[in-house]
Amino acid sequence: MGTKRLLAFASALAVAAPLSLAHASEIRVGFTLDADTLDPANHRKRETETIIRNMYDGILTRDGDMKVVPELAESWTQVSPTVYEFKLRKGVKFHDGSDMTAEDVKFTLDRITVEGAMEGQTSPRKSLLGPVTGVEIVDADTIRINLGEPWPILPAMLPFQEVVSKAFVEKVGTDGMATQVNGTGPFKLVDWRKGDSIIMERFEDYYGGATDIPPVGKACVDRVIFKVIPENASRVAALLAGDVDIVNELPAHSIAQVKNNAATDVMTVNGTRSFFIALNNESEIFEDVRVRRAAMHAIDKKLIIDKILAGNAAPISGILSPDAFGHNKDLPDYGYDPDKAKALLAEAGYPNGVDVELDTEGAFKDIAEAVGSLLTKVGIRTKVVVGEGSQLSSKWRTKGEPKTGDMFFTSWGNGSLDPFDIFVPTHRTADRGNSAGYANPELDRILDEAGVELDQAKREALYNQAEAIVNADLPYLYLWVPQDVYGVSKRLSGWKPSADSRINLHDACVN
Repeated sequence: MGTKRLLAFASALAVAAPLSLAHASEIRVGFTLDADTLDPANHRKRETETIIRNMYDGILTRDGDMKVVPELAESWTQVSPTVYEFKLRKGVKFHDGSDMTAEDVKFTLDRITVEGAMEGQTSPRKSLLGPVTGVEIVDADTIRINLGEPWPILPAMLPFQEVVSKAFVEKVGTDGMATQVNGTGPFKLVDWRKGDSIIMERFEDYYGGATDIPPVGKACVDRVIFKVIPENASRVAALLAGDVDIVNELPAHSIAQVKNNAATDVMTVNGTRSFFIALNNESEIFEDVRVRRAAMHAIDKKLIIDKILAGNAAPISGILSPDAFGHNKDLPDYGYDPDKAKALLAEAGYPNGVDVELDTEGAFKDIAEAVGSLLTKVGIRTKVVVGEGSQLSSKWRTKGEPKTGDMFFTSWGNGSLDPFDIFVPTHRTADRGNSAGYANPELDRILDEAGVELDQAKREALYNQAEAIVNADLPYLYLWVPQDVYGVSKRLSGWKPSADSRINLHDACVN
């Protein structure tokens, strides 16, 4: 074999080598899901964003305490209620060596917000940028984002949008962006083995990242691998065997095992995903608030949190996480009270109980069955029906369509910890995530007013009022916000989990 062929063979073998053969300074993540795409503008899934965010940076980002800080921008100012100005960092390069410019940033935001900007397709992330009407370049280092109305949470939503290269997108097209990466992030793509792994290597010309999140500089490790391991048992086994350094969604029943293992530990962070049960407010059964309240009194949240979630969740009495802006700390709690539940059910005209179905995804079957058992005990005889995610979304979240089910065990993420991107979609009349079919004109008015209110104290008071309304109406059975639980190798340092579920590996090292 000639020298060139031998070198080529060795190079190919290095990429294709088994993941158990550790690279010289490599972090391996046992991850629940593969990416849907590698195009930052063409998805709506947290797991996809977690992978992408290690290769792409945003105008802004969040630090470990969820504070919004500049990243590709050096700073930003609010010029007026509807105009934000961003000063861009100099010397930022894309993975192909080209310089990032204001034109790239404008192109990125236009691609997300302009109808049909992705070769006729509109970005599924468009709604995440609310009333953005356009982006203008002020000078080589400055852009302005214009809004159609005041929208105080624009900075909180920008960390979810990653900057792409205009020239690269125009070269490879929308289809090419799905599998190719040219970002400004700390790692660049080596190989995507769909369904198996995504392999990245350190970007040597990285500008260093957000100055507010030390240390600033190149990534600590040479290589990162996201190994796709959907099965809980397999993911835990890989961690215990030393084949991976981080696993997400560590199941509650494995926490003690991971803690007791000499080489591994458990890390937790308050999550940002609220879990709840949508009650079909359009149905004869659940249009009566007494039945909804009976169902709430039937559920022993503390029991489920302690026994099934291993204590790793915070109960909620409204839609918002206890850590969210605008969370009402004084909401009445519907305590576990089976006798009161039965009395309310009888008062509503169901002294002999009622039969219902509870839809859920397979991943939550055990929890849904525990909830169903508690409901059944008070006379709300519940049959758990497991469905596939997209089918359930079509059934329960098709905008403007009447609901056909009884109950739906589900959740909604709130990575910004601002009420706008969880309260509005799930509770505003006929909005995209309003699985309950709930309609309350007074609540709509308050949510609309809060969405444009610039005075933070007034805005907080409006959301407090909104939570009080839904706590009384109970269109949903508000359950809990789980902690995100990770298993980690003790050889890992410089990393901690983030409440927005990101696994940011820029500063992570291995011993």
